[in-house]
Amino acid sequence: MALTLLAKQSIRLTQPSMFRNESQMSDKNRQTFQGPTLFSYGFRPFFLSASVFALIVIPIWMAIQVGMITLDSVFKPTVWHIHEMLFGYAAAVIAGFLFTAIPNWTGRMPVRGWPLATMVSLWLLGRISVAGLLGLSAPLVLIADCAFLASIVLMITREITAGKNWRNLKVLLPVVTLFLANIAFHFEAMKTGLAEASTRLGFGAIIFLVMLIGGRVIPAFTRNWLVKQGTGALPIPFAKYDAISLLLGALAMGGWVVFPNSPIIGSLLIAVAMMHAFRLSRWQGLRTFPSPLLLMLHIAYAFLPAGILLLGLNSISEELDTYITGLHLLGIGGIGGITVAVMMRATLGHTGRALIAPKALTFAFGLIILASLFRSLLDGIEIAGYDGIEIAATLWTIGFAIFVVKVGSWLTTPRQQKRKANPTQR
Repeated sequence: MALTLLAKQSIRLTQPSMFRNESQMSDKNRQTFQGPTLFSYGFRPFFLSASVFALIVIPIWMAIQVGMITLDSVFKPTVWHIHEMLFGYAAAVIAGFLFTAIPNWTGRMPVRGWPLATMVSLWLLGRISVAGLLGLSAPLVLIADCAFLASIVLMITREITAGKNWRNLKVLLPVVTLFLANIAFHFEAMKTGLAEASTRLGFGAIIFLVMLIGGRVIPAFTRNWLVKQGTGALPIPFAKYDAISLLLGALAMGGWVVFPNSPIIGSLLIAVAMMHAFRLSRWQGLRTFPSPLLLMLHIAYAFLPAGILLLGLNSISEELDTYITGLHLLGIGGIGGITVAVMMRATLGHTGRALIAPKALTFAFGLIILASLFRSLLDGIEIAGYDGIEIAATLWTIGFAIFVVKVGSWLTTPRQQKRKANPTQR
């Protein structure tokens, strides 16, 4: 299966090069770009686009639900909602992350200027096409929407091969898997009106990417911070246990894509959930409470084993009816939480700011985590006349509104002189 192959090829990724700060590029490289700051580095337009999209797409979805507005999309409303969160929001964050990491792998100039603006335009074309704003037929919507991930695949291939950084060519696998899942999503929706298998494939690709990248950055960042504190146990470095956890995770998620109602796959999912919960416990997350910026990563990762556990229980017995709950724990708490935490940390570091989470952004992250809990656990329960879905949508929207207001100016203005942080305040 694609996800299993991905695991086998990816577990040898090295730790340091993926996460270097923009400041490690030479001053000459940074100063050669004279265009708009927004298009000077990949994380800037994609993180801004993703966060603004996350801010507006949920209110639109809720307005559709209550009949206030309609979309002339080729997808049914629920299918549109699922597609845009996976292949709209999450894909944009992944692109921003990769276009920031790849120059550190290759030593080449980052993709910037008009090539970067073109890819952002392709992403936007996908959003308005899928929403039905261009009046395109389903096959043309497929082409318009899938052009973005196709361009990402081509650009990653070009940059890594030009830099002869062959060992990191394997990063193409998760992106290609997501690209194929998007194509499959369109075809499945055209044929059946739904997109259940391709939704699972998209979820599986992104969740595995979080397992892989999260399993590198969370213990690495935690170790660096704890070393500065001077005492106590450190996170256990990547070892055979992590490799086995990734391989079994890929196998379980791949099996879930094809056999979502198999008790065997359900049992494997439960085992994987337990393994990743134990994996998380090895990273000393309880010691990161003084550093909200670190603690966010640990909290978000915890939603992965929780969500996978519920998917496994549902596969064993559909009578438990934990499928939707599991998906929203994974989608809002896991994917939503980890992407917000990563965007926050990367933006702080790459714009020259101290790695200290401002109180407003910590609050925004907390709202998104609460949104996950309300949507997953309180669906159908009313509080002050509002049900769990409405409360979750409101919390999500306020959280991203705070994020956009606080981070938006950082993404659109030049890098500032980096301040030295007080380690005890991180």
